[in-house]
Amino acid sequence: MPKDTADEAPQSQNIETDFCIIGAGAGGLALASAAAAFGQRVVLIEKHKMGGDSVNYGGVQSKALLAAAKRAYAMRTASSFGVRGVEPLIDHAAVSHYIDDVTAKISPNFSVERFTGLGIRVISAAARFVDRSTVVAGDYRITARRIVIATGSSPIIPPIPGLADVPYFTNETIFDNTGLIPHLLIIGAGTTGLELAQAYRRLGSRVTVFDSANALCGEDAELTVALIARLSDEGIFIREGVQIKRVSGTAGKIVVELQTNSVSETIEGTAILLAAGRKANITDLGLDAAGVKVTPTAIKVNAGLRTANSRVFAIGDATGAPRYAHVAGEHAETVLRRSLFRLPARAKARIAPRVVFTDPELATVGLNETEARAKYGRINVLRWPYHENDRAQLEHETDGHIKVITSKHGKILGAGIVGAEASELIQMWSLAISQGLNIKAMTEWISPYPTLSEINKKAAFRYFATVPSNPFLRKVIALLAKLG
Repeated sequence: MPKDTADEAPQSQNIETDFCIIGAGAGGLALASAAAAFGQRVVLIEKHKMGGDSVNYGGVQSKALLAAAKRAYAMRTASSFGVRGVEPLIDHAAVSHYIDDVTAKISPNFSVERFTGLGIRVISAAARFVDRSTVVAGDYRITARRIVIATGSSPIIPPIPGLADVPYFTNETIFDNTGLIPHLLIIGAGTTGLELAQAYRRLGSRVTVFDSANALCGEDAELTVALIARLSDEGIFIREGVQIKRVSGTAGKIVVELQTNSVSETIEGTAILLAAGRKANITDLGLDAAGVKVTPTAIKVNAGLRTANSRVFAIGDATGAPRYAHVAGEHAETVLRRSLFRLPARAKARIAPRVVFTDPELATVGLNETEARAKYGRINVLRWPYHENDRAQLEHETDGHIKVITSKHGKILGAGIVGAEASELIQMWSLAISQGLNIKAMTEWISPYPTLSEINKKAAFRYFATVPSNPFLRKVIALLAKLG
């Protein structure tokens, strides 16, 4: 009896290409568009939404929420400028609509149609390696000269007893909320946790943040203290060094059981947000078949982002690198330079800025003081406060300071800024470090007056304040002064 061909599984369509990129987040999209621009055949595979986490679940949405919250805060605090402060009427549904509108305006830049128009073959399916040079996705079997894993990361769900039985938010779901949250409980006092804590507090919520370690653990404590003080002043309760024993309750009534040292207590809120870190999306990819080695948390890569399989690269969150869209974009550039131009490019983790977009902002790049002392021994630490800046005074943005680290000979090793517009001000130091500049170079540009950027130049000049402490140089300066 003849076989009924309608019941047969469809045959895979074979595709041969130059680049097969798994994941259409920041790094994958940057690499796909650049490779296509250089005439390469590109297949881009995405099983969910184009644009990844930054566009769809966090980077854009959290900054939009913070922007709305900043306006509410400005209305409350306007009296110091001679404008009567008022309590704003917050329409939470309208705020949610604003966030959706911003996302909708940005999304076309990351759409399937746009990348198809660039000549890129986009496949909407899950990808899996079947051998060292072949990936299957949906009805397609793709063989590529180079395969790049750019699968991003997902929120960690901590193993807290009872958590699975209560409703909770992550950064992937919190923006579905369209109403006031009377008391938001946040697990995790890292970047995401504190950004959303301040946004929701300014929009009318009571907020309590829990962390088993210190807030912003890993950042320079000298810089974080000003930020944590501001958050506390705004009424955000930050509970550091606590252990969460259990979570229980239902929607609208969540109970967290804590233990600090030997003291137990319970705190009740109306919703809970998990911001306890992220994990690389590296499961179900068939990495064993590809000969790609992994650690318990990420894909192993060398400085050029190549895996144990010379055909396969990994970029962005999948490598365990700092989880920022701009880091993934820089990784894409590294892979492109290595694979197309045969250049010895290396991932530049040290010059990737890190930013907490709270108010005040916290931005850092390069080595911090502890790291610099461990590596170089003798260093110089240069500081300048915001309150000594005229623009900061007229804007009433005097909280914070800049901190610059140099070698004993003045090579710039790192910088950190806590204060208004820190995310913008740090970029000058990123450029300086990337070019290996000496601190002298940071004194030779003209800063318009009055601007916050003047703090960069003022800090740089602090390096030369140490010169008169050298007896020999002091004598030379005195002699030159007499000759003049």
